[in-house]
Amino acid sequence: MNRQAQVGQTLAIVGASGHGKVVAEAALAAGWGAVEFYDRAWPGKRQVGRWAITGDDAALLSALSRLDGVVVAIGNNQIRLDLLTQLRQAGAKVVSILHPKACISGSADVGVGTVALAGVVVNADAVIGSGAILNTACSVDHDCILGEAVHISPGAHLAGDVRVGDRSWVGIGASVRQGVRIGSGAMVGAGAAVVSDVADGLTVVGVPARPL
Repeated sequence: MNRQAQVGQTLAIVGASGHGKVVAEAALAAGWGAVEFYDRAWPGKRQVGRWAITGDDAALLSALSRLDGVVVAIGNNQIRLDLLTQLRQAGAKVVSILHPKACISGSADVGVGTVALAGVVVNADAVIGSGAILNTACSVDHDCILGEAVHISPGAHLAGDVRVGDRSWVGIGASVRQGVRIGSGAMVGAGAAVVSDVADGLTVVGVPARPL
């Protein structure tokens, strides 16, 4: 798990969106001293909420030496993973943001670049891959294994020993039965109840969840 922020440290957030604002507030609650936003839409877009957007990708790369951490706050799983890879190759100090009201087991393994928002619960021996989004009040139970750049949406719940492949998305309010395997690049619809395995690239919806 990543080092904790120190008072006065500056975090760069890539992605000036609603999700970016939530990540910024989580970072400040976790002890970061200041946040700066970077977005490819700059200079056409100059503001996100109460924060000014500092610059674009080029500006971020030129600022890496003075920044204390970088996190990617982009909802698209593939884009987030690609940017994380590029930033790490460029020498950026990619960090995770764990809201102080998230409950993360001491035996869980949380990959770099992960965001865990308020109300999240991650239980014993869960493994969270790099670049995951654990959104508001979701839960990941014991022995689950999540791949890279997975998004578990608000209020979604994974029972014990669930596997979720790289870049998959579990929609808001969905539930996944113990021991289920969800492949890579899959999508689980909002409110779905997943009781059987989901193949790579498949979208499932409904109760019980079936291919769309």
